[in-house]
Amino acid sequence: MDVKTNATLDLGGKTVVITGASRGIGAETARRMAAAGARVVVNYHGSEAAANAVVKEIGDQAIAMRADVADPAAVKRLIEAVVTRFGSIDVLVNNAAIFEYNPFDGDDYEAWQNGWRRTFDLNVFAAANAAWLAMRAMRQSGGGKIINVASRAAWRGETEFADYGASKAALVNLTRSIARACAKDNIVASCVAPGFIETEMAKPELEAHREEILSQIPLRRVGSVGDVAGVILFLASPMADYLNGVTIDINGGSWFQ
Repeated sequence: MDVKTNATLDLGGKTVVITGASRGIGAETARRMAAAGARVVVNYHGSEAAANAVVKEIGDQAIAMRADVADPAAVKRLIEAVVTRFGSIDVLVNNAAIFEYNPFDGDDYEAWQNGWRRTFDLNVFAAANAAWLAMRAMRQSGGGKIINVASRAAWRGETEFADYGASKAALVNLTRSIARACAKDNIVASCVAPGFIETEMAKPELEAHREEILSQIPLRRVGSVGDVAGVILFLASPMADYLNGVTIDINGGSWFQ
């Protein structure tokens, strides 16, 4: 065994695609991957200025690519554009997600259905489609890694956003399915399940319930995007090559599965 190779976070020569990377966890993951030497594709949908700012900060190792990954045709164009430009995809990080309130006691049945549909289109189907497409390129180049960003909500029964929790649970199972089905092609899959993290998506909930949330966390702080991005970098690195099908909780001890 080459100890030096397997004890490094070096991603030199690797191409990494991160969906929803214009801000939050995705943006910090892009920075960490680039710092480790990777070429990084910063995917975004509506936040062009933010994505370009991330790319400018990183420099020549990053490029922004627009795609609404909830649209199967758009995610196909994205993956094909990456392969055309760089020749392969070594790591796919499925980070793009939506979080909206959709309680059981609402009165609008159509809104309830639309909420579930929007959530699963982006949180689940986009990840599954991107993985399927990326794996075609990975097989040609000898393998790769799929890293899915789930949530603590995958393990809980969520009372006000059941569609979000169910979608993240689906990501955990998708990870396990890829791990079992695709290891023969040297494609491995892993997952992270963050708790509350200081992001724009979590901001309304944190503003409304911060003290209650903190009371659930033994470390007594809300997580940072760096807390999550560091684990994703580890999973992408040679140090995690034998991890397959795992989900790593990143929640300060607020929930144990």
